[in-house]
Amino acid sequence: MRIGLILGDQLTVNLATLRVLDAATDRILMAEVAEEAGYVRHHKQKIAFLFSAMRHFAEQLQQQGWQVDYHRYDAQSDLDSLLAVAKACVQQHGASELVITQCGEYRLQHAIDNLWASELGVPVQVFADDRFVCDSAEFTRWADGKKQLRMEFFYREMRRKTGLLMEGPQGNEPVGGKWNYDADNRKRYDGKTPLPRELVFERDAIDQEVLALVEREFPDHIGNLDDFRWGTTQSQAEQALDHFLAERLPYFGDYQDAMTTGEDFMFHSLLSPYINAGLLTAMQVCTAAERAWLQGKQGDGPEIPLNAVEGFIRQIIGWREYVRGIYWLHMPDYAEQNRLGNKQDLPRYYWDGNTGMKCMSEALRNMLDHAYAHHIQRLMVTGNFALLTGTEPKQICEWYLAVYADAYDWVELPNTLGMVMHADGGYLGSKPYAASGNYIHKMSDYCKTCRYNVKTSVESNSCPFNSLYWHFIMRHKEQFQSNHRMSMIYRNLDKQSDEKKQALWDRAEYLLANLDDL
Repeated sequence: MRIGLILGDQLTVNLATLRVLDAATDRILMAEVAEEAGYVRHHKQKIAFLFSAMRHFAEQLQQQGWQVDYHRYDAQSDLDSLLAVAKACVQQHGASELVITQCGEYRLQHAIDNLWASELGVPVQVFADDRFVCDSAEFTRWADGKKQLRMEFFYREMRRKTGLLMEGPQGNEPVGGKWNYDADNRKRYDGKTPLPRELVFERDAIDQEVLALVEREFPDHIGNLDDFRWGTTQSQAEQALDHFLAERLPYFGDYQDAMTTGEDFMFHSLLSPYINAGLLTAMQVCTAAERAWLQGKQGDGPEIPLNAVEGFIRQIIGWREYVRGIYWLHMPDYAEQNRLGNKQDLPRYYWDGNTGMKCMSEALRNMLDHAYAHHIQRLMVTGNFALLTGTEPKQICEWYLAVYADAYDWVELPNTLGMVMHADGGYLGSKPYAASGNYIHKMSDYCKTCRYNVKTSVESNSCPFNSLYWHFIMRHKEQFQSNHRMSMIYRNLDKQSDEKKQALWDRAEYLLANLDDL
């Protein structure tokens, strides 16, 4: 008799673990443990989503005929780690082997590979996670010999491999003649296009029990449970997918970079927590999006522009797969990167949301209320601010891992350390995503009601992003002035008078010395 351990991000009915086991003779183990819930102070909604989804999934497996051992969270239990629970289960049932699918975190996978078999006293068999389009070995082969990796070229390989949005006699040409329509996806919200209705799920007894547990057991964790909206079953995740395809995807392309006060979700899919936990799979949502696009072309559904469906699919089979490949290619050394030498502590308001910067307060309120922020709020607001202020990478990486419902180490670390913080020296992205307040002003209405003036840079009420941006450019001149994508920026810097540059520097130095008060 074998035991299959299923983790909280593996809630998929055709998971490799389930395919190799026999429901008639083997057992499934699932566990809520203190070590995984508390190694960072995860958002209350993140814990609630995962615990409830796990309990629902265990119930689903039992209905399918599996014998499931489920360890519920107990702060007083001696079984406070996955290893401890697995050891107790192996001993209780006299199991001959533990079976598991590769997990999403180097920390845990390293322990499984190097420690668990000796601790458990039985072999541990690890299967590749084939829910991803590109496994680690394939990514390693693709990356081999390349001095610098680029997502765009990897994405094209994944398009060819999957056949998504491909045409031509051999099916090897991109639909529409272009691989990437990102240039069409940068519109400011016009205020006229109707925003989609909100999808509301009824809370069942499992949800209610978990919400009460999290409120009771994790009172000092960030966030609140007052407006818990996440689905917690496979069926609800599929409803969320259908809702996105019908009401959000048609406008997702145009407005995916837009930000509007009080509108936390805009036209974004809200599917990443379900995909990353396994309630939906990457290919499931991509093929559904492609099918909806084709149906729209044939008049059998809402018309979906090509830039919308391509942009959505690119985020999943392009960027999502790309960052996972980089994670497993370079861990554990990747997590230690800090090529810009950042030492600044993360400002207080990242945890409480209280700041006079309107863009930051909106992104942080969204996080506190929903364990969510869309990708532009993460990259160009909270991420951009951390980059400009020189925040220590480990601190901002831990924050992103803790506060979002869709955050797992494999996806969070490369996105934050590489894309947001440029701490890997440009390995993941060819230039830092640094921007002044003008970008936020262009893509949002935040600046209209902010106490800071986005049009100025050196006055006492100037937008902090403005002087901090030029401070960043000046202090890293040696590193970036030879970057061809930043040459225009440094030409603009050189055109400014010495007096203006000094004023920008002084204003930024003041802000850096008083970050918690902004």
